[in-house]
Amino acid sequence: MADNPYIAVIDDDPSVREAVLNLLRSIDFAAVAFASAEEFLGSDAPERTSCLVVDVQMPGMGGLGLQDHLATTNRRIPIIFITAHPSDAVSTKALKSGAVRFLVKPFSEEDLIDGIRTALKSADSGQD
Repeated sequence: MADNPYIAVIDDDPSVREAVLNLLRSIDFAAVAFASAEEFLGSDAPERTSCLVVDVQMPGMGGLGLQDHLATTNRRIPIIFITAHPSDAVSTKALKSGAVRFLVKPFSEEDLIDGIRTALKSADSGQD
């Protein structure tokens, strides 16, 4: 893993994107934000990304759809899901499909950072 991991934030809410991006940059992560899963997939970011922070519900492809897409294309990127609309069924599906964390908005900075560090450690150890 690179010394300065590349974190991609995908959320359709500009205020959430900016807040998370600013937090990550303040602790020296290389971070970039996207308004949609499609925008992320259409960029060169999937090849460089060490960890994803993804909203569950977005117009077009949602977070779970992105998780499924990455799995079917054999891209293993640790994912932390964030949502304002928690559901036990969605949380269970996300975690069973390999998500590192499932955070409910508003989440604490500490929970997000801890989730990212856990994700990066799992990637370093060669997650299944």
